[in-house]
Amino acid sequence: MDSFSQYLMGIENRDQRYRMEELLTWVAENFPDLEPQFKWNTPMFTDHGTYIIGISISKQHISIAPEEVAMVKFADDIKQAGYTFTKGLFRIRWKDEVNYELLEKIISFNIEDKADYTKFWRE
Repeated sequence: MDSFSQYLMGIENRDQRYRMEELLTWVAENFPDLEPQFKWNTPMFTDHGTYIIGISISKQHISIAPEEVAMVKFADDIKQAGYTFTKGLFRIRWKDEVNYELLEKIISFNIEDKADYTKFWRE
């Protein structure tokens, strides 16, 4: 996780740093073709130059930002997982488990849906 090492070292809470590192490592290992990038103070993963998912932290939670199209498609799954959300991201509270099955479905969807996409963000 060299791409995110400086970001991770800036997380003061050791448990939160560990969870974030674990999550970023999971994405990198399960989607090795994605490129880890750090933009706008956010760890993110891209595919052929297009945004796939961003993962960041706040005091109360981890934010998962897959873009609005994926949020709409997986809204019911996100609700069932017990996560709160906005139109562009969902929140995993520090005390909550990460639903890796849901995360895998969202990332896979974005990769497939944006396979021929040439811009960074969806329009």
